[in-house]
Amino acid sequence: MTTAAAPLTSLRTGHVGINVTDLDRSVAFYRDVLGLELLSTSAPDAPPERRAAFLGKDGALVLTLWQQAAGPHERDRAGLHHLSFEVDTVDEVRAAEWSLKERGATFHYDGLALHGEGRDSGGIFFADPDGTRLEIFTASGVAAEGTAPFTDAPTCGFF
Repeated sequence: MTTAAAPLTSLRTGHVGINVTDLDRSVAFYRDVLGLELLSTSAPDAPPERRAAFLGKDGALVLTLWQQAAGPHERDRAGLHHLSFEVDTVDEVRAAEWSLKERGATFHYDGLALHGEGRDSGGIFFADPDGTRLEIFTASGVAAEGTAPFTDAPTCGFF
């Protein structure tokens, strides 16, 4: 006799773990660009391939970085498509864009991109130092400044 599993009524995203090639460089990137706090790290005597950092916001874990990648993120491999962060205003998106440009980040689109034609949400799409695709967006206020790169698909789907 099989029984159906109970529904997961309290399911939420906990944190995201990303493999990186250089832990110190990635910690600096996520701290400086996203404003994440370094909550803790692996033991100081951990071997290089076992180093990790735990980053968060207001003391809550958001992102774990693991120094165990041999090379950059490959977009043609199964796995994470992109990681998206929401902010409250277009000004916050623009501040992040400026900070990223100062660091020489790779952007997938120029300027603010609408999530789709007729939408007012959107943001910036870029890569972290290892090529992991990221997005910083706001839910409204983008239509006055942004354009939709695609008319037949969501902007965040094919970059």
